[in-house]
Parts: sequence; structure tokens; C-alpha cells
Amino acid sequence: MNYYKAVVVGCGGMANTWIDYIEAREDADIIALVDVNAEAAQSMAERRRLNVPCYTDLSEALADTGGNLVIDVTIPAAHKQVVTTALKSGYHVMGEKPLAETLQDGKEVVQTAEKTGKNYSVMQNRRYTKHIRTLQQLLIENKIGQVGSIHADFFIGPHFGGFREKMDSPLLIDMSIHTFDQARFLTGADAVSVYCHEYNPPGSWYEGNASAVCIFEMSNGSIFSYRGSWCAEGHKTSWDADWRITGTNGSAIWDGEGPPVFEIKDPSKPSEFIHPVRTETAGTLWTGQEGHAGCLDEMFAALKENRLAETDCRDNIKSMEMVFGALESVKTGKKVTLSL
Repeated sequence: MNYYKAVVVGCGGMANTWIDYIEAREDADIIALVDVNAEAAQSMAERRRLNVPCYTDLSEALADTGGNLVIDVTIPAAHKQVVTTALKSGYHVMGEKPLAETLQDGKEVVQTAEKTGKNYSVMQNRRYTKHIRTLQQLLIENKIGQVGSIHADFFIGPHFGGFREKMDSPLLIDMSIHTFDQARFLTGADAVSVYCHEYNPPGSWYEGNASAVCIFEMSNGSIFSYRGSWCAEGHKTSWDADWRITGTNGSAIWDGEGPPVFEIKDPSKPSEFIHPVRTETAGTLWTGQEGHAGCLDEMFAALKENRLAETDCRDNIKSMEMVFGALESVKTGKKVTLSL
């Protein structure tokens, strides 16, 4: 596939980010807009000066326009229907997270992608920053030795208003997948079990539990711990969390904003009660675009190279299962084994 004719489904705010990116490519065009609200689609077309047809029915748009790519920026509840309709119609799909609203829907979407042989890539933009890419390379090169544990702290107090403040589990459902997916990306391992305690601390402005502590056992034998809160005022972390990774030869830390720093045992000095270490700041290795653009570059590269993208649904379902496994652990009060 060398040229991409994209049908954009969903004309809310995030659609603009995707449209900006596609319009900047020389090998892609937007050929139609689809939204259940006809006025929203028409307004987007006029605002973006897109001379394309607008539809309220996706199947009709796919049949009429003869494209090969669907961009899904609808609400999570619509993802399964949009994606399966597009895949079965012979279209590849790129879309915003989550890949589906429920784990079962996600599994069915993955099965549809496998049956049709089409790609469905999910936006995980937090994998695409120069610093997390540098940290991953540091781990791949065993700079701190074999990884034994990885820890992420996420403490921010956003006052969203609206639906998030009324959700049962706003942090786990709406945000944690970013950090969980980053942990999989960094370690190259998948979660095999989880124990999670969820709670709502004093002073929280959320109706549901806005804080959680999770312990994941990973497939490489390491432990990933997550401490998070969406109602923590003061000393906020980065949206990319604050990380500490320990290995057999040292430790790496990353504050989610600056370059990673690591300390490793210094073999030139004699052993002491606490072994002397030397400190190094990891050099930036990533030369690609960051954020949404970086993830989209990978999605399009995968289509060109006839392979699955790094964030293809077949991979992303494993990050999604971490979320739903944590929720099941909260419900049962027990450690939950993950099946994928």
C-alpha cells in the first residue's frame, strides 16, 4: 500500500490532531468525514476547508468512497462497531485508545483483525518521546544489568469536571493504561498477574475511587509496581509518571520529563557496605517525532512495510488486560492471573 485514502470517523476535538498529521503527508488524503451528528461533520469540513462528502452512516461512507484507511476518533463506546465495520469492509484502521470499551469487545476486535488480515493500530503516544525511547535502549543494552523491578508513581490533581469526576474508577479506566503500556514497552515483558487496591482519599473531588496501588508480576520475572492518584494536590509528577528501575548492576530513574539518569556499580573502587557507584545521564538516542506524530509515523510505516505496528491491537490488548485485571482484583480483593 503506497497511498492512503482516509475516512475520518468522529469529528470531535481529537480529530483535528489526526487531520493535521494526515494533511502534512504527501502520501495520504482525507476523502470523507463521518459523524452521527451531521452538523458536526459538516462543520468540521467547513472549518478545515475539506472538500469531501460528509456522512452519518459509516457503511455507506465506506461503500461510496473506495478508500483504504479508517481513522477512528469516536468515543470509546463506539470503537468496536466502527473498527469491526471498517475491518470487514477491507479497510485498515488507526484509532485513539482504548481499542474497545470492554476487554471482551477488545478480544472480539482482535479476532476480527486476525480474520480479515487488516491492521488496527491504537494510539499510545506516550511511547513516543525521546526520553522514554532512550530509557528503553538503556535497558536493552543491559546498562543496569538484569531488571528485577520497575516502579512508576503517578500523582496529579486535575479538576476535569464532567464525566470523569462521576466515573467509578476514573484513574484506572481512563488513565492507567498509558503507564501500564509504558511498563510493557520498557521491559519488553507482559503482565502475568496483578493485585490492586483502589481507594478514594480524603479531599477527593471524584465520586469514584481516584487512587490505586497495583503490583504486577511480569513475564520476564520482574515486578512492576504502580502507585497513582488523580486527586493529589502538590508535588505533582509528570503525566508520563516518575520511574525507578532496579537491575543487578545498578538503577535508573526518569522523572518523565528530562533525560534518564542511571547509577551503576563502579568496578574501579573497592567494595564497601554500600557499593560505590558512578552516575551517568543517558544520551538522547531518539531522532523521530514525538507524541501523536511519532506513533502515527510508526502506524504508517507498518502499512508501507506490510507488518504489524508496534501498537497494533494484537499487542495493545495486553495493556488493556492489565487495566481490567486490576479492576477484577479490586472487585475480588485477590490477586488475578492474566491470560493473554
